Amino acid sequence: MNGNHPINIEALLTHAPLFQGLAPQELSRIARGTRELHPKKGEVLFHKGDSCSGFHLLVYGQIKLAFTSSQGSEKVVEIISQGQSFGEAIMLMEKPYIVFAQALTDCLLLHISKAAVFEELQRDHNLCRKMLAGMAMRLHQLMNDVESYSLHSGKQRIIGYLLRELPEADQEGINVAITLPTNKGVIASRLNLTQEHFSRILHELTELGLIVVEGRKIHIPNATKLRQHE
Repeated sequence: MNGNHPINIEALLTHAPLFQGLAPQELSRIARGTRELHPKKGEVLFHKGDSCSGFHLLVYGQIKLAFTSSQGSEKVVEIISQGQSFGEAIMLMEKPYIVFAQALTDCLLLHISKAAVFEELQRDHNLCRKMLAGMAMRLHQLMNDVESYSLHSGKQRIIGYLLRELPEADQEGINVAITLPTNKGVIASRLNLTQEHFSRILHELTELGLIVVEGRKIHIPNATKLRQHE
């Protein structure tokens, strides 16, 4: 229940790409093993080392997955957005969490229990293929990140990030804009940069006339011209 407004877990599962195509009785079984969570901004969902009892699906809000060093510095691994799921690989490996998860905004999540998923995987090989495809996509993104951190300058990483955030129709556009999904410190960590380095590069791109920064809104006068500096 969410206050006086119960949510329809089965309906939310239906809209998740992972569960699309499942029969009503299959969704009903998974829904019985699903509970809703309402973390507030700043709340930690789980810590590194906690046992994993299932995986999460984000209905709305934003979650960051991150490591913390022994010195207390933080490295953001991923920013989870609406409709994305996380924790499947750790659940299938039956290992403790290797990162912590924290709400960047007020969120609604569904936690799908390991028992419900394992039971359904034995019945439905199609669900198994979808989960493998999702994890393969995450691995591919991780390889792209490693390549970027290893071979690309900070400026190239930021330009690449800004261009990826543009809608498909605006990739070569004039006078387009994006709104950063979260604060600059979190995005800097995601790109393996310090916040100071991130801000310095934004200032440099502004001086070159390639972007205009208004808080979290980034205006791009000419996306093609920006791409040429990548």
